[in-house]
Amino acid sequence: MKTMWSFASRAVALAMLLGVGSCAGMSTQDTNTVIGAGAGAVGGAVLTGGSAVGTVGGAAVGGIIGHEVSKPKK
Repeated sequence: MKTMWSFASRAVALAMLLGVGSCAGMSTQDTNTVIGAGAGAVGGAVLTGGSAVGTVGGAAVGGIIGHEVSKPKK
């Protein structure tokens, strides 16, 4: 259990660091996609006990949700 929280806290810190530095020239939709992918990766890692498949799957699902939520209205 301690290893899972250690991994999750490192993943959150890395996602925040990368997210803050790379969002300067992005659109709102791009930013939300990155935030969704980061949150999904952390959620997937926590729910699957640090499994790589769970982390990647969570990132993919979170990125898709973040992208779709902020689509421009037609």
